Amino acid sequence: MAANSPSTAATLALIADDMQEVDKVIASRLQSAVPLVGEVARYIISAGGKRLRPALLLLMSGALGYTGSQRFNLAAVVEFIHTATLLHDDVVDESTLRRGRPTANENFGNPASVLVGDFLYTRAFQMMVETSSLRVMEILAEATNVIAEGEVQQLMNTHDASLSESGYLNVIRSKTAKLFEASARLAAVLAASPPEIEHACASYGQALGTAFQVIDDVLDYDGNAHEMGKNLGDDLREGKVTLPLIIAMQRGNTQEQALLRSIIETGSTDELSSVISIIKKTGALDATRQAAATQAQLAMDAAAQLPINPHSKGLLQLAAQLLERRT
Repeated sequence: MAANSPSTAATLALIADDMQEVDKVIASRLQSAVPLVGEVARYIISAGGKRLRPALLLLMSGALGYTGSQRFNLAAVVEFIHTATLLHDDVVDESTLRRGRPTANENFGNPASVLVGDFLYTRAFQMMVETSSLRVMEILAEATNVIAEGEVQQLMNTHDASLSESGYLNVIRSKTAKLFEASARLAAVLAASPPEIEHACASYGQALGTAFQVIDDVLDYDGNAHEMGKNLGDDLREGKVTLPLIIAMQRGNTQEQALLRSIIETGSTDELSSVISIIKKTGALDATRQAAATQAQLAMDAAAQLPINPHSKGLLQLAAQLLERRT
């Protein structure tokens, strides 16, 4: 989100007290008899981040009038699942920097990162069982499975210069948007909302998550490395073919296509400046931002189906402000 956006800050202020309760749950459930487990988990969670998934669950709960304490528990659950994916992602991608500081695998090693990620998954499942709701467990079990499938598909797509836009979208809807969708849907389940409202919540979450990831992929070529807390060109180095590259491949001339294909297949960032130049020259960044705008509009359309109150207005603002995101 736009880090300094007044409307985003106002939206998040609606759930500031709720987020403090979620933080208490997170702190208490990170306890383990094995010191390294808590140390690694606290390291990555304390790095902060936008906490969008728990925030989405809390905002959606507010929009639907649900005030029960299970919203804190499930907000912590989705944050644990997300954090587990980050730990595993950074090992797979051999990343060294996240949110402006060394990744957990850089600090503690790959084995510890993988195993603590496993701990967070299993702790999340312990917590969801405590809801005594088969529907809640079904949503989160499916989401976790789909995320894992998306991770494997992304791995299969690495260094593939022929990846299509639809193939790219399939991955991010699985890998990123699915947990947004689950977070929003869980609020509807907690609130015992009718099917049409649950569907609107899920649609909002999926569209918002898709737009968020598309903008993230823009920032890998057009962001400020210091503000983002990661290195520009990381996606390219990791062999990830994202929408800016796909569109540039489609629009570039023969020479530009050949250069991009070679760089995608090797993962070299030696000519990152040339890649960025081609992406900008072909209008790929603008086209990618337009794709994100389309998803953001879908999210706003879904939010318009919710009861009108400060929380649902905040959800509309989140989708609108997403397009101004620079970090």
